[in-house]
Amino acid sequence: MFDLTITGGTVVDGTGAERFRADIGVKDGRIAEIRRRDHHGGGIETTAAQTIDATGRFVTPGFVDIHTHYDGQVSWDETLEPSSLHGVTTVVSGNCGVGFAPVAPGREQWLIELMEGVEDIPGTALAEGITWEWESFPEYLDAIEKRHLAVDYGTQIAHGAVRGYAMGERGARNEEATADDIAAMSRIVQEAIEAGALGFSTSRTEAHRAIDGEPVPGTYAAEAELFGLGRAMAAGGRAVFEVSPQGTAGESPAEACLREMDWMTKLAGEIERPVSFTMIQTGSAPELWREQLDRAGKALENGIEVYAQFAARPFGMLFGFHGYHAFTHRPTYRRLAAEHHRDELVRRLADAKVRAQILAEADLPAQPVPLFDGLFALIQHSADRIFPIGDPPDYEPTPDQTVAAIAQRRGQDPLATMYDLMLEADGTAMLTLPFFNYAEGNHDAIYDMMTHPAAVSGLSDGGAHCGLICDASYPTFLLTHWARDRHRGPKFSLEYVVRKQTLDTATLFGLSDRGVLGVGKKADLNVIDMAALRLEVPRMAYDLPAGGRRLIQSASGYDATVVNGVITRRHGVDTGARPGRLLRGVR
Repeated sequence: MFDLTITGGTVVDGTGAERFRADIGVKDGRIAEIRRRDHHGGGIETTAAQTIDATGRFVTPGFVDIHTHYDGQVSWDETLEPSSLHGVTTVVSGNCGVGFAPVAPGREQWLIELMEGVEDIPGTALAEGITWEWESFPEYLDAIEKRHLAVDYGTQIAHGAVRGYAMGERGARNEEATADDIAAMSRIVQEAIEAGALGFSTSRTEAHRAIDGEPVPGTYAAEAELFGLGRAMAAGGRAVFEVSPQGTAGESPAEACLREMDWMTKLAGEIERPVSFTMIQTGSAPELWREQLDRAGKALENGIEVYAQFAARPFGMLFGFHGYHAFTHRPTYRRLAAEHHRDELVRRLADAKVRAQILAEADLPAQPVPLFDGLFALIQHSADRIFPIGDPPDYEPTPDQTVAAIAQRRGQDPLATMYDLMLEADGTAMLTLPFFNYAEGNHDAIYDMMTHPAAVSGLSDGGAHCGLICDASYPTFLLTHWARDRHRGPKFSLEYVVRKQTLDTATLFGLSDRGVLGVGKKADLNVIDMAALRLEVPRMAYDLPAGGRRLIQSASGYDATVVNGVITRRHGVDTGARPGRLLRGVR
């Protein structure tokens, strides 16, 4: 008897091979049998404790999301939403050089403020939710291993935490590391990889700053430090060196990126481990990503593993009255927000007199901290680049859909139009400002990224950017937009899109037991109604510890998600099953 059978479905197995109809039998958390069907029937006849009828549905591997920030959330949340809402069965955390281990006693708040600034996760939620059952990184893994989760959780050790632990205030202030400092950090990194960390991450992006405005520790690390930590990582086992690259002030984007490509390629060749870097298209250098991919591709041809992590859709921010917006510094808005609960606040904002007063007022001055306090000014001056997200959400809008264009058609001031658009849907409507991967509306850049052998799908940032960004829905977007709905350019086959977020992402981290549907592989699967698959509108929830807010985007059309042979979600509803476990890397 099987524990579970999935019968009559069309299998897209993750390898990119052509789909086929088959039954799948699961036993002890593994795929025990895949039996093809034809027009005469066939299929598995063995009985099972549970059966999912997948007739008319697609059966895929569970999705492997390699770029999340659940480092703190994993210690209080078993579901790891929103990623688990979108067919994700494995997450990799610890990206961008920020994490919560190792931590010196008394330095917990510093790590919280670092994560809050870089990843926009409410510090109050982290302070209340994190259990702090560890000091060293191996102790962090041991603490997480006690957790029963809805998905498998793997993580990397972060440069910021390592520097702060080994160098104290000198590390936090980005002072240059001495040889002794590098040796101390190297011991920590090697120990972490040997304990099961999937990689090491660092950020050199000047936009990544703690809540007090200080750059992430490691932003200006010299090559001696980077290579020393890379060698330590490689000595620990099979792991990935993850980089959020950029340059120092005064450099052009091209100079910075190509200089970064040089040292990353050199490092990957020396340590014989993959180096994965985040890559986006910017408006200031809209073709630079092609040069980055060209160099990564040439390295791959020479047997040097350098991979770009790209975003599957325009990368930007979401605005609305329940989050950041253009009117946060108007005196009347400030007063009403302090006096009223969310629902009553929206009702007051809809009053014509209140609206007129807010629109007529001057802004209160912004403060240098918190880090996002000045966003209102950016939003006010970006009406020609801001779009209503719509329902269903449209991530490929045209210039005639901007707030400025709508205002012109209405004969209104753009800020008045922005105000009215946010009042829609009972004051929950969202606007989007795409910063990256949207140069002059050119979405073929993303298409070209997806076709490149050195590019891997990433940057969902699940668990992070709680008040501004909601990209953990990438897996569903890849299926709906790139394999089904796109009408403003070429699409991909479903087989290709599934492979991009299963076999390809799993392979980067050496996770050879998942990412494909095959006998002996982990029974991580999705049963998907592609005709009904739909992304919901992002909404603001207030369900983090201490009432912290976060953007959530759900989906419909997932009939079932299976992790380690156990059904964790059925028709979009959490079953309460927690078969997910800590994922340790290859030692």
